[in-house]
Amino acid sequence: MVSLMHSGALSGIDGYLVEVEVNLSAGLPGMSIVGLPDAAINESSDRVTSAIKNTGLDLPLHKITVNLAPADIRKEGSAFDLPIALGILAANGLIPGERLKKFVILGELSLDGRVKPVRGVLSLTAMARDQGMEGILVPVCNSAEASVVEGVNVIPVATLPEALEYLNGELEIEPTQSNLKDEFDDFSRYEVDFSDVKGQHHVKRALEISASGAHNILLIGPPGSGKSMLAKRIPSILPSLAVEEAIETTKIHSVLGMVKNGSGLLQQRAFRSPHHTVSDAGLIGGGRYPMPGEVSLAHNGVLFLDELPEFKRNVLEVLRQPLEEGEVSISRAAGSLNFPANFILVAAMNPCPCGYKSDPKRECTCNPLQIKNYVSKISGPLLDRIDIHIEVPALEYKDLSAKMGGESSHSIRERVERTRKVQWRRFNNAKNYFNAGMKSHQLKNFCALDTASKKIMGLAIDKLGLSARAHDRILKVSRTIADMAGEATIQSNHVAEAIQYRTLDRMGMI
Repeated sequence: MVSLMHSGALSGIDGYLVEVEVNLSAGLPGMSIVGLPDAAINESSDRVTSAIKNTGLDLPLHKITVNLAPADIRKEGSAFDLPIALGILAANGLIPGERLKKFVILGELSLDGRVKPVRGVLSLTAMARDQGMEGILVPVCNSAEASVVEGVNVIPVATLPEALEYLNGELEIEPTQSNLKDEFDDFSRYEVDFSDVKGQHHVKRALEISASGAHNILLIGPPGSGKSMLAKRIPSILPSLAVEEAIETTKIHSVLGMVKNGSGLLQQRAFRSPHHTVSDAGLIGGGRYPMPGEVSLAHNGVLFLDELPEFKRNVLEVLRQPLEEGEVSISRAAGSLNFPANFILVAAMNPCPCGYKSDPKRECTCNPLQIKNYVSKISGPLLDRIDIHIEVPALEYKDLSAKMGGESSHSIRERVERTRKVQWRRFNNAKNYFNAGMKSHQLKNFCALDTASKKIMGLAIDKLGLSARAHDRILKVSRTIADMAGEATIQSNHVAEAIQYRTLDRMGMI
């Protein structure tokens, strides 16, 4: 008495098909699970037997062997509870075998037979569609998330008996449908808005440039100047998520079980702000069996690192690969995995250890050596990947007491979207779609300078002490400023403005 059905497991953020075989044989009653199961799967024997008994179904008094194939890949999680339970009932003759093979089945079982939500459903539903399955049985709480994948029937089940009746044809369950247009109706409704920010007009200008060209940015200012407040509003001026971006972002959150029960695609761009005590594995991803980290959770959004010098140096150094390539490669004994990590890095720091070096009303207590040591906690190669350094001064009372706020995020976002469309047309046949990611040959093609601009650039490098590596960063920011102004070529005023956004270079800190 053998039954065969299909379930799924995760490898990184992608799903793969798992065959669940159940055999009933003579011997002492009991259950053994083979095929490299983890502890959660091994414990499923107790959940499955209790669920079967407590729902009034008959548990066969046989030796039960469950095989999860392919047997040479380790499986994790509790999503195999439901397929194992249905496999036992099918092997006992309660479900037609041919009907089972048409579905991928996922779900954790409670002791009373309820089907509880699992993680990674979006990736596993896409896998079921790619494998040509007729449908996928998922917990009710996961059905909205699964239904965004077109081309496969998503069958929500609430209990083990309900799944049994559906597979036997005794119960009709309407597949869950999703309207992607409705999913994105509220994409622009963020809880925060740039209109809340008073003053700081030059900083908001720099943030608009950052959003327009996907430039990484560093905010430098005393405590209380509004660095965090400004950073949290950057997602509200970024273009709305495309469907493909939303699916890829939701996959990452789904794998980690971070999608709210009953919700479908993530509608807003991610904003991740890890604490400075985060480990390198927590930031970049990893573990014995690699899982995404904060940089992947920030994919298609913003990664905000507040108090940048307080992060451990080895933690910051692992940011180099994702900042350069837009993805993370993690190698372990169990295998190597790639996770997407294409984000805008927004960092904030004080100008000195006490924080008041640039504050005109408070005296700084730091000596030059302390300031240099403080800034040098951030390596040159990391700062080299940050295009814009902008000072955020403390606000004057007249700005704080002003009744009128600043420009709304909606109007800023419209300008950002127009500028990005210019870049998408420019880089139509290239992997890169933003000015921040231009390679050397693209800089030559798209960032040619006229005589006046070359003169300003030469003065900046020779007189202001700007480093040679700042040259390309200035060109990229200049290109974005020109795009925002609707100019086909870079003008001298664009270069001059871009030079002003190299604060640490001008201070001789790097």
